[in-house]
Amino acid sequence: MAYWLFKSEPSTWSWNDHVKKGVEHWDGVRNYQANNNMKAMKVGDLGFFYHSVNEKQIVGVVEVVCEHYPDHTDKTGRFGMVDLKAVKQVTTPATLSQIKANPKLSEMVLVKNSRLSVQPVSKSEWNEVCRMVGI
Repeated sequence: MAYWLFKSEPSTWSWNDHVKKGVEHWDGVRNYQANNNMKAMKVGDLGFFYHSVNEKQIVGVVEVVCEHYPDHTDKTGRFGMVDLKAVKQVTTPATLSQIKANPKLSEMVLVKNSRLSVQPVSKSEWNEVCRMVGI
C-alpha cells in the first residue's frame, strides 16, 4: 500500500463536497509530476485530503477506488484521473505550519514542494500525520 496527499481549494472542491458524493473522480490535474503520481496509484492506497489556499490543512482521508484513466476534462488527452472514496474526517486538522514545525516531517513533499497538487507520503510520514490528526 502507498500513501498520498491530494490538495484542493475548498472553494472549488472541499472535503464536505467529497463526503456528499462518497466516491468521485480527481480530475483537472495538469502537472506531469502530479499525473505521474496518480499513474502509480493502486486500488486501496490511502491519501490525505488537504484544503489549500487559505486553510492549508489536512482535513480527511480518502481511498483510491479506481486507478488512473483518461481525464474527460483534458482536451489534449495527456492527463488522467483516479477515483477517490471519502473514508474519514480527521479529528483535529493538521495545518501546514504544524507539519512544518514537526521535525519528523521535515522531508515531507508538502514541506519541500508545497505547490505539487498530488504528492507521495512515506509510511513514517503517514503514521506521524495520523497521530497529529487523531486517527
